[in-house]
Amino acid sequence: MSLFSILIFLFFFWLFRQLSQQLPTEQPFRNPFQQNISPATFELNLLSLCSLVIKANGRVTQAELDFVRLQFVRLYGKERANAVFRSFNELIKGRQIEAPRVAMYVRARTTYETRLQILYFLFGIAQADGVVSQDEVQQIEQIAYYFQIEKSDFISIKAMFANTYGSNSYTQTPNENAYAILGISPQATDAEVKQAYRNMAKKYHPDRVITEDEAIKKGAEEKFKQVQQAYEQIARQRGMN
Repeated sequence: MSLFSILIFLFFFWLFRQLSQQLPTEQPFRNPFQQNISPATFELNLLSLCSLVIKANGRVTQAELDFVRLQFVRLYGKERANAVFRSFNELIKGRQIEAPRVAMYVRARTTYETRLQILYFLFGIAQADGVVSQDEVQQIEQIAYYFQIEKSDFISIKAMFANTYGSNSYTQTPNENAYAILGISPQATDAEVKQAYRNMAKKYHPDRVITEDEAIKKGAEEKFKQVQQAYEQIARQRGMN
């Protein structure tokens, strides 16, 4: 290689180094679907979802309103709950709340297990007046769709409130309901029942719910108990060990 070629090579190598040093440091890619959500923002969005469910059947009962307020006060304390309601009244009340927008916002910032517990909480709101109407079920199902909840999981949670459905809804027997909670059919083998219970117990265990929200934590504990009760009912009926 000639001296001239060596000099040309060294020049371009030096130029490359200079340009590289002047380039801005590349920021690591941040997945927008793993962003955190502050407790205050979470509570405000949870209240927005509650309002969608309450208004789903075209009438807002005092029992439902009282239930929501009672739950927020019991779980967050009176001062914090009042702050959430004030923020809701100032920022959201009177405006059209869009289920897709709110649900997708929450979905992007919560785990799957946490979203399951939100659905459980919403069904609790729907049954506050003693009856879960078909309109309320459809509204929660729409939220579940935008939460990207599996159909079997939605059916399982829905089955936990089967005794409060309106007269226009299909009512399952206690045994059918227990199988629905575990996400299996009555024709399942004993081995399949045990496997379904293990899967559900793992999925709905309170320790898997990553959230600071007391309402969701409490719902996780209640739902986990219902999974256990469903399995125990089936086991007794079948004489399983």
